[in-house]
Amino acid sequence: MGGAFLAAAVLARLGGRIGLPTIPLFILAGILLGPHTPGVVLLSDPHDLEMLSALGLVLLLFYLGLEFHIDDLKAGGRKMAVAGGTYLALNVGAGLGFGFALGWGTSEALVLAGVLGISSSAIVTKVLVDTGRLGNPETKPILGIIVVEDIFLALYLAALQPILSGADSLSAAVMDGGKAFGFLLLLALAARFGTRVVGKLFNTKDDELLVISFLGAAVFVAGVSEWFGVADAIGAFMVGLMLGSTSSGARILKLVHPLRDAFGAIFFFGFGLSIDPGDLPSVVWPVLAAVAVTLVMNVLAGLGAARVYGFGAGPAANIATTLLARGEFALILATMAAGAGLDERLSPFIAGYVLVLAVLGPLAAGRSAWLARVLPGGAGVCAGRGAGRGGGLTFRRRVRVRGGWSRSSPRPWVVVRLRAGGRFSRSSPRP
Repeated sequence: MGGAFLAAAVLARLGGRIGLPTIPLFILAGILLGPHTPGVVLLSDPHDLEMLSALGLVLLLFYLGLEFHIDDLKAGGRKMAVAGGTYLALNVGAGLGFGFALGWGTSEALVLAGVLGISSSAIVTKVLVDTGRLGNPETKPILGIIVVEDIFLALYLAALQPILSGADSLSAAVMDGGKAFGFLLLLALAARFGTRVVGKLFNTKDDELLVISFLGAAVFVAGVSEWFGVADAIGAFMVGLMLGSTSSGARILKLVHPLRDAFGAIFFFGFGLSIDPGDLPSVVWPVLAAVAVTLVMNVLAGLGAARVYGFGAGPAANIATTLLARGEFALILATMAAGAGLDERLSPFIAGYVLVLAVLGPLAAGRSAWLARVLPGGAGVCAGRGAGRGGGLTFRRRVRVRGGWSRSSPRPWVVVRLRAGGRFSRSSPRP
C-alpha cells in the first residue's frame, strides 16, 4: 500500500511538470507495478486492494454530494431528468447498436450498452476537482446526469443479472428493480426531509468525532445501498447531500478533503492493477471504433444538455468532455460477463476501452475550449485554457445591480470575466 501511494505520487509529480492530469498517471502506476507487466510487482492479486479502492470511490462520491446541495436537486429536477435521459438515450442506445454491429451475441450487446452508456462517477468527480469547475454553472447538470445514471444503473443491473445468469423469471427481475428503486426513494426522502435531524446528530465541536461520524455514515450507507442493489457510490452521494446542508457541512468538506485525495489515488491505482496490456492488441480496432462512437454521442449529449439549461458552446464542451470517461461500472460489467461465460473478447475489449477513455477524458476536459470553438455558436470562445482551471472566458452581459442576470435590462453593459472556480470579477465599475 505504501508503494502504491509513493508510485502514484512520483508519477503524478512528473506528469504535473508537463501539464498531465493525475488520473491517467495513477492508473499507469497500477499497470506498471501490477502482475501483468514485467519488473517490480507490488501486488500479485488486484483484489488485495479491493476494499481500499471501494473506500476511495465512496469518498469521491461523498465529497460530490457535499458540493451538490439539496436545493439544487429540488430546483433542477425536471431539467436534470431531461438532460440525464437524453444522455442515457444517446449513449446507451449507441452502445446497444454497437454491440449488435460487432456480432458477438445478444447478451454481449446488452453488456456493451451499459459499458458505453454510463460515465465513471469517480473520474468525473476528480476531473471537476482538478479543473476547478465545482463552482461553474454547468457543473449542476453534470452532477444531475450522474445522479440519473446511477438511478438507471440500479435498474439496469437488476434487469441484466437474470439475463446473464440464464434465469427466465421476470418477476425476480421486477422484484430486484423494485427493491433498488424503493431504497433510492427512501434515501431521497431522507435527504429532503431529514436534514435537520441529521444535523443535530452530527453537531459536535470535536473534529475527531466528526470525522469518525461522517466516515462511518458514508461507508455504512454505501454498504447497505449495495445490499439493496443500488450502487454503493450513490448511497455515499446521498449521505454527502444530507450532510452538506447541515451546519457542519463546511467543516466536513474541509476534513474529508485529504481522505478523498489519498484513497481516490488508491482507487485509480487499483483500477490500473486490473488491466492486462497483453490482451489489448486483439481488440484494438473495436476499441477505437467504440471510443469514436462515444466521442460523437457525448458531444451530442453535451449540446442537448446545454440547450436544456440555456448554456452556450463553452459549457456544452465542458459537459461533453467531463462526462467522457468510463471506469468502475464498466469493470464490474466485465467481471459479470466473464462469470457468465460470455464471449472471451469482451473482457479485454472493456479493459482497453476504459483505459483509453480514462486517459482521454481528463485530457479532453482540460482542453475543452478547443472543442467549444468548433461547436455551434462557439466562434467567439477564446483560445487557450479558457474552459479549464486558471483560464477565463470574457463575454458581455447586461446585469442588474439587484435581482440577478437579465439580458433585456436597459442598464449599462459591463465586461465580466468568468474564472474556473465560479468566481466573478468585474473589469468595469458597477452600473
